Amino acid sequence: MKTLVIGSGGREHALCWSLAASPMVTEVLCAPGNAGIEAVARCIPVAVDDIDGLVRLARDEEVGLVVVGPELPLTLGLVDRLAGEGIRAFGPSAAAARLESSKAFTKEFCTRHDIPTARYRTFTQEDAEAARAYVRAEGAPIVIKADGLAAGKGVVVATTLDEALAAVDDALAGGFGAAGATLVIEECLVGEEASLFALCDGRHALEIGTAQDHKRAFDGDQGPNTGGMGAYSPAPVLTDALVEQVMAQIIRPTLAGMAEEGHPFTGFLYAGLMLTADGPKLIEYNVRFGDPECQAVLPRLMTDLCQLLLGALDGQLHHMNLRWLPLHALSVVMAAKGYPGSYAKGTEIRGTEGLESDDLLLFHAGTRREGGRLLAQGGRVLNVTGLGATLAEAQARAYAAVDRIDWPDGFCRRDIGWRELQRR
Repeated sequence: MKTLVIGSGGREHALCWSLAASPMVTEVLCAPGNAGIEAVARCIPVAVDDIDGLVRLARDEEVGLVVVGPELPLTLGLVDRLAGEGIRAFGPSAAAARLESSKAFTKEFCTRHDIPTARYRTFTQEDAEAARAYVRAEGAPIVIKADGLAAGKGVVVATTLDEALAAVDDALAGGFGAAGATLVIEECLVGEEASLFALCDGRHALEIGTAQDHKRAFDGDQGPNTGGMGAYSPAPVLTDALVEQVMAQIIRPTLAGMAEEGHPFTGFLYAGLMLTADGPKLIEYNVRFGDPECQAVLPRLMTDLCQLLLGALDGQLHHMNLRWLPLHALSVVMAAKGYPGSYAKGTEIRGTEGLESDDLLLFHAGTRREGGRLLAQGGRVLNVTGLGATLAEAQARAYAAVDRIDWPDGFCRRDIGWRELQRR
């Protein structure tokens, strides 16, 4: 069976790599792909927001399964369009994807279905003065969020009242673009963040890994928020008991509520959690695998990914289970200097050849090849994933490989995994 993965980042490289290992898959296609994905898939230059082009590609290539990586084509209704053509696609409908595309929808949904989350209010541009008054009444710290998709950067955790008011003014003046036309302002939850991923078939869910991401650009969790500078899996802070609590109080009620409201959720459901003194609370949902978390979770998965995705599409997850390698994985993101702000494109990367082994993987994100040279093409460019019997061993392998990569125009955090390693 041919599979088609939509996207061009490190997450999509990991998905292609995992699907290519399945005996059920005869060929992996990727649109548009990148220089690293070319090693495991046939890349076809169709953009992720070209819905007509992606549908045409899947039809012309007689693809048996489409796997959608990023959120944008999901919110644009790619899965709905493919279903209309009789093409099987793994991912939520546009209506179900509102769990990510609208934070206001998700907060209201959580209220309707008693899902634990932060206290909040929503405001539009017409409510600017009311938003400021709410911030003054609540005080700081407080969280200002753009309602819509903002590429992982539409959140300000304001530590002072002045910072909070400036964030409200900036957002309502267009600082987050159209995504910030509506704001969600919520209490700042206190605790440790972690992520849980669930594979969903509309009625049932399987936990498919835990991870902790590192959002800030610089060591010590300093600097601006990014799309993610590294991750490790599993997240020991999410004990078996906490995982079951999250499944029982957050994931399963979400599936039941979406089905009850007429929009059953099939796909990867990514719960960003805060582990508070009152128990786990939902910070936000994403409706796809995390990036870079996917690059740390999938290398540990022993179960055939294609079989799992087809099982979800057939509504059979309650008959399936997962097997994991008894290893830790840690992925370091190498980004272009200046990210998440402005950065140069087209800089050359050397030293990636011969790096990979059974316990070291290299997933490409923003790369392209030109004249035999590997060039940086985006903000987050490479993901170096080490595997080990311990987290410290996985970290050491990842950074040893990072140090062999010759890219003067790139940078990375040197402390991925620091919080968990400090506990040991």
